[in-house]
Amino acid sequence: TASYRAIEQGMGIFEDKLKYMRWERQVRLMQRAEQLLTEAGLTHPTRPIPLKLAVPLLEAASLEDDDSLQDLWVRLLVNAANVQSRTTLQRAYISILEQLTPLEASILLNIYSLPYEQTRHDGVKVGLLPAEVVVGKDDGKGDSLPEPSKEVKLALANLARLGCIIIQKSWGGGELFQSVNPTLLGKSFVEACTLQTG
Repeated sequence: TASYRAIEQGMGIFEDKLKYMRWERQVRLMQRAEQLLTEAGLTHPTRPIPLKLAVPLLEAASLEDDDSLQDLWVRLLVNAANVQSRTTLQRAYISILEQLTPLEASILLNIYSLPYEQTRHDGVKVGLLPAEVVVGKDDGKGDSLPEPSKEVKLALANLARLGCIIIQKSWGGGELFQSVNPTLLGKSFVEACTLQTG
């Protein structure tokens, strides 16, 4: 029974630490949301968020321990609460953001920093990721870019699984990791996570 009490006490300490960490993340979330509302030209939210979307969004955002990812949550929240934004909050956006690593988010933002109307036809060369992407238009010189690292390939594979990009395929159906294409879902998701000011 002494070992049981020790385990119980240890679990209690662990639970208290988790509660405190979550509270810290909730405080940061609210402070950043207030700051970005001001940047968007608002003093308060101007559009209610449906409860079935607000609860999972706030819960996931308060669990995010990476500041750059939590800032994406904050932008999504502020855009959803701003009647003048172009964002209509979708459950898919919450699901996507819950499953992103900081590297994947960075790659996604890089890909969608290029003009969508051009890249959806010409693709995006990703051999220099995570640092750089270029429009994939064939210049007649062949593929001069290398394939990305294994870590980047895995990130691209997850982004494709989430529907945010399409990985080009060989004639035999194998994945070609030199070029990807953006998707409408990926474009909409990135827009929803980019602060829209009035």
